[in-house]
Amino acid sequence: MMDYKELASFIIEAVGGEANIVSLTHCATRLRFALKDDSIPDEKEIKAKKGVLGVSVNGGQYQIIIGNTVPKVFTAIMEQTSLNSESTGGNVKQKRKIGEVVMEFTSAVFSPILPALIGAGLINALLSLAVLLGMSNESNLYYFISIIGNAPLYFLPVLLAYTASKRVSVNSFLAVSLAGAMLHPNYMALLPEGISSLTSTSVLGLPVTLASYSSSVIPALLMVGALYYVDKFLDKVIPALVKFFVKPVLDLVIVGFLTFIVLGPIGYIAGAALCNGLNAIDAHVGWLVPTLIGALTPLMVLTGMHNGLGPFMLQSFADRGYEKLAGPGQLPSNVAQGAAALAVALRTKKNKEFRQMSFSAGLTAVLGITEPAMFGVTLKVKKVLPCVMIGGGIGGFYAGITGLRCYSFCAAGLLALPAFVSPDGWGNLINAVITLLLGFGVTFALVFFQNLNGDQDGEKTEDTQAGNESGKNQISETKNIRIASPISGTVKPVTECEDEVFASEALGKGVVIEPEEGKVYAPCNGEISAFFETKHAIGITDPHGMELLIHVGMNTVTLNGEGFTPHAEAGDKIKKGQLLLEFDMDFIRSKGLPVSTPVVIANLEEEKEISCRLGTVKKGDTLITVGNGQSS
Repeated sequence: MMDYKELASFIIEAVGGEANIVSLTHCATRLRFALKDDSIPDEKEIKAKKGVLGVSVNGGQYQIIIGNTVPKVFTAIMEQTSLNSESTGGNVKQKRKIGEVVMEFTSAVFSPILPALIGAGLINALLSLAVLLGMSNESNLYYFISIIGNAPLYFLPVLLAYTASKRVSVNSFLAVSLAGAMLHPNYMALLPEGISSLTSTSVLGLPVTLASYSSSVIPALLMVGALYYVDKFLDKVIPALVKFFVKPVLDLVIVGFLTFIVLGPIGYIAGAALCNGLNAIDAHVGWLVPTLIGALTPLMVLTGMHNGLGPFMLQSFADRGYEKLAGPGQLPSNVAQGAAALAVALRTKKNKEFRQMSFSAGLTAVLGITEPAMFGVTLKVKKVLPCVMIGGGIGGFYAGITGLRCYSFCAAGLLALPAFVSPDGWGNLINAVITLLLGFGVTFALVFFQNLNGDQDGEKTEDTQAGNESGKNQISETKNIRIASPISGTVKPVTECEDEVFASEALGKGVVIEPEEGKVYAPCNGEISAFFETKHAIGITDPHGMELLIHVGMNTVTLNGEGFTPHAEAGDKIKKGQLLLEFDMDFIRSKGLPVSTPVVIANLEEEKEISCRLGTVKKGDTLITVGNGQSS
């Protein structure tokens, strides 16, 4: 069980402290920082931290990959800082390439609305499946469910107006009101039925071009941009005495007419041109784009380019009711990531922690969330990335030649299969299943049956080697380092500790002792690096740089030092066998707390050779040996 507060504290410090953080958001697996100076964080240090799967810097964001528990880490960071959900990066002055600015803006605008789009998309997909299974599409149940499923896409301009206004720091309610005007029933009533081209009317001699803006992307973003500049100008020229009343009126009127007369039609034409381009690609080389996306999605995610697919997909859904490029290409690529991680897990023998993580990340990727697999396995184990790209490309090619269609916005994976249910029958879904199986099967076979040269245990990757070099700076190279038992009692592996945090080895590798007496002796020469105020835990650094933690009892921090008698303090130089602490076992047990005492090496994460004595020990007996021998 991860200590999310400790991890959050580490991350805050690692990125340069709160003063260096402009904004923070998160997606399904990543913390997404906008930093004042992104050269401050030490990438190797962050990647070496337990609980961090990787680091990615793209689209103007410093992204720390956590995995499925990212909301807990995000919450812990928010609790420890004065950041809030309204924080934006609008005031950061950095020189960025235009591509980075576009990618950052796209990610910031689309990421918050993805849950609504994905949820609604799957509702529509399941509704289509229900119709194929016999549900009447004229029933009230169908009618009301379809309303729920269609609402987020229909009101997409309103959702985008809100997120975009947050990104550029302009009044969100003005932006939403203007987007609402674009969808107002009275405006929609002006549109000719079945409108397929631009028509116009006039107000006071001014031409007002009529177009349908429901489900559109570009018009709303152009409107928010205009609102930003108009509001900024008005803020400068309107006297403070009347600004509160006059400025919002002028914002709405000026930007409203700009939108209906100029910006909306431009956005509509741009969207139509984009859709025509997609249709042309589909008509002439329909197999090409799904193949490329299937093969290149991992690289696109690494560079943030996948964020740019969102507008293309939404525009296609709005105009055609389906899309044939991104979703069909991402489906085999995502499950290929999962197949690779599962194959690596099955090949892993020694590193149980890496094996477990690979299984978890693999299952998550098959369902549609690939970052844990990508940063935890694919990029760490040599030879795996090409396998993922080959499997994804083959699946994408099949999707392309069969004209596979995706009918709903989704995180492509096993759970997204309902999004490929066609109103016309089962053929499209069958092709989606075959696409998925090709991506999974080809990749799994390529990874599982090749010689990974021990990489499947995560022992020879670049990151691990860097971690080992870092570890050697902390723990000097000595053939054998012996740590004596600080307590007399019965020893078992720390993985059997009743406390999940210690059992997960999140705090270090070692043992847990069931004490025979309430005395803790120095297990080695060294220095007390920490003696907690509650007296229940001692940190010791030995002459080799090894950091030991002795934690007396479980949840004994709640005793606030009662029942503990210290015989040393932080900063003391100690000798092996010296009495450091006495504790009243009967008193601790009377409070309903166990006296089981973990003894772990906190900075041994990258070391391979550690052996622990199990069974009965006396204080002073060799308990843990670190050296060049085989682990046991």
